[in-house]
Amino acid sequence: MSKPGRLTTHVLDTALGKPAAGLRIDLYWIENEERQHITTVTTNGDGRVDGALVEGVGFMAGVYELVFHAGDYLQGTGADLPDPAFLDRIPLRFGVADPSSHYHVPLLLSPYGYSTYRGS
Repeated sequence: MSKPGRLTTHVLDTALGKPAAGLRIDLYWIENEERQHITTVTTNGDGRVDGALVEGVGFMAGVYELVFHAGDYLQGTGADLPDPAFLDRIPLRFGVADPSSHYHVPLLLSPYGYSTYRGS
């Protein structure tokens, strides 16, 4: 039996070469350009969140936004950052067409850049 559709994420600190532990992430549902807060989580020691951000019947087709609080995390690592830091909050807006699937949206982070992709 397959798992129900779900949304997961993780964050890797590419500058330090390790998982980004303790990074706050907000998840929003976007409808008519209005953001509705779903949950706030913090990454664990493996740079992941404990469980899915949303899953099953609560995971619907539509537009979502993850907001990664990168500035707070980077400042906490002791990175030499300018004031203001180049990166602070990183919003990633993406669409879910098939809510019966697993959507994994990781973030690869450094003080001056980031990348993302749809993982598995």
